[in-house]
Amino acid sequence: MKVLFVCLGNICRSPLAEAIFKHKVKSIDLDGSIYADSCGTAGYHIGELADPRTRANAQKNGVTITHRGRQLQSSDLEEFDYILAMDQSNLSNIKRLSNSELYSEKIYLMRSFDPHPGEEVPDPYYGDEKDFQQVFEILDRSIDHFLKEIRAKLL
Repeated sequence: MKVLFVCLGNICRSPLAEAIFKHKVKSIDLDGSIYADSCGTAGYHIGELADPRTRANAQKNGVTITHRGRQLQSSDLEEFDYILAMDQSNLSNIKRLSNSELYSEKIYLMRSFDPHPGEEVPDPYYGDEKDFQQVFEILDRSIDHFLKEIRAKLL
């Protein structure tokens, strides 16, 4: 199974989601069965490490980020089983890809798995440490619930 996390620049939310997800998948011994990656709908930060504030927040919460930024490609829609957008804008960008109609059943908002109401994972880029921690908490609980769903399909 392959999971792709998507935000705008691939330096804050999506690499954090990828890292949290990989950390949790490894802790339940499914890292051989589930592959995860992240990307951005824009090409602003291709090849760059995640934002230093994102990496610091992840480290503070026991998660390591090693991802380097990349941009979403049409082929990602075919390759991945789940494509999880961080917000409506990026969801729209994903759906603008020429082949998106063929794969609409695998495209979701990340917070559709969040047990707390909310439509989007807020972008912490212009925020402070509190905003990065809020994003971590949203992703952490959303990923827990997402993992329950996909784990049931794997077992």
